[in-house]
Amino acid sequence: MQGDPPRHRATPSRAARARRFANPARFCDHPGPMENVDILIEARWVIPVEPAGIALENHAVAVRDGRIVALVPGAQAAQRFAPAERVALPAHALIPGLVNLHTHAAMTLLRGFADDLPLMRWLSERIWPAEARLVSAEFVRDGTLLAAAEMLRGGVTCANDMYFFPDAAADAFVALGMRAAIGMIAIEFPSAYASDADDYLAKGLAARDARRHEPLLSFCLAPHAPYTVSDRSFEKIARYAGELGVPVHIHVHETAQEIADSLAAHGARPLARLARAGLVGPQTIAVHAVHLDAGDIALLASHGASVAHCPASNLKLGSGIAPLAALLDAGVNLGIGTDGAASNNRLDMFGEMRLAALLAKGAAGRADLLPAAQALACATLGGARALGLDALIGSLVPGKAADLVAVDFGRLEMRPCYDPLSHLVYTAERSDVTDVWVAGKHVVREQQLTAPAAADLATLAGLWQNRAGAGA
Repeated sequence: MQGDPPRHRATPSRAARARRFANPARFCDHPGPMENVDILIEARWVIPVEPAGIALENHAVAVRDGRIVALVPGAQAAQRFAPAERVALPAHALIPGLVNLHTHAAMTLLRGFADDLPLMRWLSERIWPAEARLVSAEFVRDGTLLAAAEMLRGGVTCANDMYFFPDAAADAFVALGMRAAIGMIAIEFPSAYASDADDYLAKGLAARDARRHEPLLSFCLAPHAPYTVSDRSFEKIARYAGELGVPVHIHVHETAQEIADSLAAHGARPLARLARAGLVGPQTIAVHAVHLDAGDIALLASHGASVAHCPASNLKLGSGIAPLAALLDAGVNLGIGTDGAASNNRLDMFGEMRLAALLAKGAAGRADLLPAAQALACATLGGARALGLDALIGSLVPGKAADLVAVDFGRLEMRPCYDPLSHLVYTAERSDVTDVWVAGKHVVREQQLTAPAAADLATLAGLWQNRAGAGA
């Protein structure tokens, strides 16, 4: 690369001057016909993810009607396009929006509520009792708004969510202009949302039917886990998955105890039990997948299933380190997730990318495992592929949705830059994200959320903290 990018974020006014929207007439001097576009974004680097490992220097992305029209060198863009809006990013990398393949967005309201406990104690002693007191449609909407705000500011444009009151979560994501795959949760025990697994599924399907034409939303069947869902419910979910053509999003093989309990109760490991019910296939998103043997990995690979790797949550709950080397060697599609803020404390996909790459190398003793370009692909295209959305999002390809993230490389701590892909994974932080577009809409502008629904989120968080703390 040629030198370092100019510093771009000294003060807000300097940032504003560097990126003022130019008069479109500037682009109309060329005697040939100009192509009208809504937005032209010029960046120091454009990282398309497809083709893999490519960094396009001094390129522009043209957007019309929420879709990418072209990726072209900046000089050619000036001659080809007449934009209604031009954005200059002279010190930035422009990347596809990150895809958080597993989260419980509303649980952001329980951030730090139950730390330093192993999974089953964390659930049974703290989380489930708190949810019994607090969870409602209001809790889910407010918590999801807070989570979506955090994720958008950190460059996440799509989240795969699993929680109660999915209709309230869907409304919150749409209110902030964020893309989401909404989990139609199923669990056997009653809650404020539903009475049993059949009731959960019926309500989830109704939420899907009511919102199925919302362009920012897709849906998943989301049975919670093998230890909370019966064989009868799994068989019903398998039928629905086949009929609707939706992914199945499930926690599986998270702890060694889960596997021991399954062998004792069902005579099979959890994945084998799911396969018996017809729930292991290309639509399967196996969340955590920490404790896998060679047979489990072969099962996932042979059926084209995906894994949602959640490294920070796995470590914080003491669950272990997923066998990424074996999964990657077997060709299993890998996405990255944060899990919920109650078990991670951060919905930070930049942190997860870096941790995933470092853990993979350290656990396998292979410094070349999960290199930066592949880690970024897992956090974008891998997640999109698992959700069945890879024709729409996950890479910067003409025709795909303009889900774009601008990452500022102007900080002193980012210098020098020899490889922008390496910088994105090993050096950049979510606080370096300055601008985010979802379907061509500018949802984060100069680090500020643009949706009116983002106002007063700090006040909402404080109110829920008071409610949660009162019964702790």
